[in-house]
Amino acid sequence: MTAKRRPFTILAIIVVTVLAAIGGYVATTWAPDVSVEVLKARWAPPPSQFLAIDGMQVHLRDEGPRDDSVPIVLLHSTSSSLHTWDGWADSLKGTRRVIRFDLPGFGLTGPAPDGDYGMTAYVRFVTHVLDTLGAHRVVLVGNSLGGWIAWRVAVARPELVQRLVLVDAAGYPFESQSVPIGFRLARIPVLNKLVQRILPRSVVEGSVRNVFGDPAKVTPALVDRYYDMARREGNRAALVARFSQGRADPDTTAIRTIRQPTVIMWGERDRLIPPDNAVRFARDITGSRVLTFATLGHVPHEEDPVVTLAAVRRFLDGEQ
Repeated sequence: MTAKRRPFTILAIIVVTVLAAIGGYVATTWAPDVSVEVLKARWAPPPSQFLAIDGMQVHLRDEGPRDDSVPIVLLHSTSSSLHTWDGWADSLKGTRRVIRFDLPGFGLTGPAPDGDYGMTAYVRFVTHVLDTLGAHRVVLVGNSLGGWIAWRVAVARPELVQRLVLVDAAGYPFESQSVPIGFRLARIPVLNKLVQRILPRSVVEGSVRNVFGDPAKVTPALVDRYYDMARREGNRAALVARFSQGRADPDTTAIRTIRQPTVIMWGERDRLIPPDNAVRFARDITGSRVLTFATLGHVPHEEDPVVTLAAVRRFLDGEQ
């Protein structure tokens, strides 16, 4: 009798061990949504403010002299937040009005009430924010998704955009050399539901390191911020919705209609949107010029704000 029971005993031990391992993993990686109220204390001290726009409480910072008639507006990328521009804003706000805000689906602004993350909705949102702030003529700067929105605003509202800066901007179809693991998970059915409850910090860290030219520059504090923004209530579901609503612009010929003075900035180590896209923008935007950075990746303004801002400062100040 004992000999017959032994295989079942071994099997039971194996099952219990596996279940314990799974339970331990879930326990250590369990990451439910966090309310914006909890996150505000750390990530929205003054000069942060929240404005009611399009049914959302939009997290926004509006700094610098109010007599600057052409403020600089900074738009962040997918899964990022206004904090990605801290380096630029800190340097610019002494002499220029600088406006930045969390786009719908990201940062502390959180999900759009209607679940629309299409380009038309984003263009409408940005123009509503600027109209609310009384910014009727701006220098518009955007990174990745923010760059896509920026050039689309320049096309839709040319009278609003005086100058344009595209930083590793999206829009054209492209083939990535490497995609951050968080983005990959958000596109996989079933798994994209799971990561809305289970989110290892290592996934966020790996995703951030993936978009830096030098991953060694990614600090624990930086990972903390991206991790907290990912867990903001509704943001992970919004990311899944965002990816399901299209990754490429259906009409890139519209880029050829841009007439504003334009600078195209690119990190040569960008593995998400390849640097050859800078050449495509330069080809299609008459009179534009390209600035590249040999050691930087997809978020060059965040990876090295000093070098990147120095390269473009004269343009931002209205000089050619």
